[in-house]
Formats: sequence, structure tokens, C-alpha cells
Amino acid sequence: IEENGNPHRISVSTKSEKNSFKDRFMIFFKRNLLVILTVSGVLVGVGLGMMVRNMNLSRAQMTYFAFPGEMLLRMLKMIILPLVVCSLISGAASLNTRSLGKLGGIAVSYFLVTTLIASSIGVALAFIIKPGVGAGALNTNNLGLEGVSSNKETADSFLDLARNLFPSNLVAAAFRSVPYGADADGMNILGLVLFAMVFGVALRKLGAEGEELIRFFNAFNEATMVLVSWIMWYVPFGIMFLVGSKIVEMEDVVLLVTSLGKYIFASILGHIIHGGIVLPLIYFGFTRENPFSFLSGLITPFTTAFATSPRHCVDKRISRFILPIGATVNMDGAAIFQCVAAVFIAQLNDVELNVGQIFTILVTATASSVGAAGIPAGGIITIAIILEAIGLPTHDLSLMLAVDWIVDRTTTVVNVEGDALGAGILHHINEQEMKKQRQQEQHQEEQELEEVKVEVVANVKAEEETSPLVTRQNQGDSSSRETLDDKDGVESVL
Repeated sequence: IEENGNPHRISVSTKSEKNSFKDRFMIFFKRNLLVILTVSGVLVGVGLGMMVRNMNLSRAQMTYFAFPGEMLLRMLKMIILPLVVCSLISGAASLNTRSLGKLGGIAVSYFLVTTLIASSIGVALAFIIKPGVGAGALNTNNLGLEGVSSNKETADSFLDLARNLFPSNLVAAAFRSVPYGADADGMNILGLVLFAMVFGVALRKLGAEGEELIRFFNAFNEATMVLVSWIMWYVPFGIMFLVGSKIVEMEDVVLLVTSLGKYIFASILGHIIHGGIVLPLIYFGFTRENPFSFLSGLITPFTTAFATSPRHCVDKRISRFILPIGATVNMDGAAIFQCVAAVFIAQLNDVELNVGQIFTILVTATASSVGAAGIPAGGIITIAIILEAIGLPTHDLSLMLAVDWIVDRTTTVVNVEGDALGAGILHHINEQEMKKQRQQEQHQEEQELEEVKVEVVANVKAEEETSPLVTRQNQGDSSSRETLDDKDGVESVL
């Protein structure tokens, strides 16, 4: 029976192993289907472009070939306005400042400051590495942008920045901005961002009356997210023709590969600097503890979900409190590659960015991070928002879309790390506050006890001075007896 039974048992176990492997593979495939399709689209697009290059297409045929890709870019631009307005209004309205209190204020300011630092690192690296310099040949759509940044004072650019922050007409701001003292085509993102954030805070202030409108914008935001997810399913098809048409248009393919390689290198280097140096330094500055030992307990969560090691346990209330805020506000990793991309596209178009435009990139990247969370490939839409804000063409987004899936890996890790260290810092600050409160309470109790002691001793002395019984006894007794009685009296009182 054993001899006959063993093979039967083995076949069952191998069958179950095969099933479990198949199930795991199917789950992985379903989860990453969009990424797999996008990468496939890029590869097919490269092959298609190489084939079509040798056909010497006419201008009209080139337009037809690039048409599906053009549709993708038009869809992305279409979604910018509702996405910016609704996500920022619902994001700002969800941050209830009164219930957040001091801890919430620290959390929000930590996230915004780290995102601003991340944006600055991105811009600095793009200017140092210069991924787009000398790659003007990649930009075949010559839109006559060479003279855009000519003879413009720094003061003028800051004045234009202020004008854009407060648009005179909100409807016009949806399709017109103020670049040089006069209105020009292009969405005024800064004005819309500021209005949406302030409007969200105002709705929260209204209390019960504002709840209906907040619900309306939340629903509008959710519906926009659904639209974005539908557009994302068109990305693999659109990107195939975008990449293909870009390769056909270009004279030098090696130039494309090197400049995109520099862009990827600048983005990932930014993530390493921010995630490996800046964030740990901020954590150490607040807590005086080793940030890497804290992060060592988060190696698994970096790939799955947030958790903490037993050595560095974060209070559950703190993690529940900070993670929703982090998911809404914290996008350090995304801010880095978005800023690199914006400067890269400016360099492709031979546009010299002035101080005002650089400041606009930083502000827009930081502000967009408030509402950009949860959008699949949302980084690309945020780059489109930044480009609209500084008045650059969005047709070069095809290059970013082609390599977004590579940069997106390190982006997510930096975002999770920012949330984790933020929770650690808040936990430390909370512990310190609780210690202070305990010390204050102990100090108050000690003071109260001392006051009671002083009052009792004072009363005894008063009785000794005024009571006739004590004075008679003291007079009648000998000096040695007097000292003993005094000692007993004081001891009993104390």
C-alpha cells in the first residue's frame, strides 16, 4: 500500500504547487498589467519607428502616423483643469486644521518642506547634469520659442508671478496666463492652484453649510480619477505611436538614448540624495536617533505596506493620523523627477528659465503634490501642469511617458520613506510633549505638597507662641526635657 500510495501523494503535492504558482503569477500579472502593456507599447513603438524610418514618409503621412499619440497628449491636457481644481479643493477641505491641532500642523509643514527641498534638488540636478542641453534635435516641433525669454528683468518675472497668483478672471485663467505683462495663451495653473486651496479651506470653515459642496467636489474628484484610469488604459496604444513617431522624426537616435539616460540618471540620483541623505538628516535632527536602524525595520513595508519593527514602534494613533495626511500631501519622490523633467524639456526647447519660472516650477510641483496622490502615472499629468504653468509645450511629454515606468520604482520608495520617517518624527515629538506634561504635573504636585507642609509648620509655630499651656509647660520643665519635647513635636507634625 505504501509503495502504491507514495507516488499518488507526490503527484497531488506537485499539482497543488503548480496551481499555487499559477495563481501567484496570475495575481502578479493582473496587478502589473498596465505597466507590462506600457513597456510593451514602448518596445513595439521603438521597433515600429525603426521600420517606418526607412520608408521616407511625406508630411501628411507622418501626421497620420503620429495621430493616435497626439490623441493621448490631448486627453492628458484635457484632464488637467478638473484634476487641479477638484483634487486641491477636496484635499484642502479634508485637512481640518482645528482637529489636526499642533501635531497636524507639524505633519503638514514637514511634508510641504520636504517636498519643497525635493523639488529644489530636482531643479539643481537638472541644471548640473543638463540632460537636454545639446539635444535640441530631439525637439522637431519648432514652435518659435527661441525668443521667449529675451531681455526680461528678474523683477518683471516676479511681478508676473504675482499677477498669475491672483487672476482677474477665473474663467479666463483656465486658458490664459500673464507671462510678459500681457495676457497670453496657456493655462494659468498658479492662479487656479491658489484659488482652489483657499476655496477648500473656506469650505471647511463654513462647517455644516459647506459639507454639501465639499461632498460635491469629492465626488467630482473621484469621477475625474475614474476618467484618468480610463485614459491610462489608452496609454500603451498611444505611447506606441508617440515613441514611433518621435523616432521617425529624429535624425540622431543615439542622442535620444543618451539624453533620456541622463534624465533617468538625474532623477534616480535625486531620489538617492533625498532618500539617503536629506530625509535621514531631518529625522536625526529631530530625534537624535539613527535613522537607518529605524528604516531597517521597514525593508518589507517599502514593497508592501507601512509597518514598524519592534525596536522602533510607532504609536498606532500617530501612524493612523499621519498616513492619510502623507498620502494626500507627501510626494517627495514624484517632485524630484517632475522638476528634472520640466527643466529637461525647457533645455530641449532652448528656453533659458528665469528666476520667476524656476520659482513657479518649485511652487507648482509642491502644490500639485497636495492633490496628485493616488493617480496612476499621475506624475506625467503633474509634469503637464508644470509645463503649462511656465508656458512650455507639452508635446515632449512622449519622452517622459516612455521612461516613466523606470523612474516610478524609486519614486514610490522615496514617498514611502518620507511617510515612515514623518511618522517616526511625530512619534518622537509626541513622546517629548507627553514627558513634559508628566514633569509639569509632578512639579505641580510637589509644589502643592510643599505648600501644605509650610502651612502646617507655620500653624505649629503659631500655636507654640500663643497657647498658654505650651508656654507654662516650657517654663516648668528643664532645658534638656524642653529640647526632646520640641523634637517629638516637629517629627509628629512632619
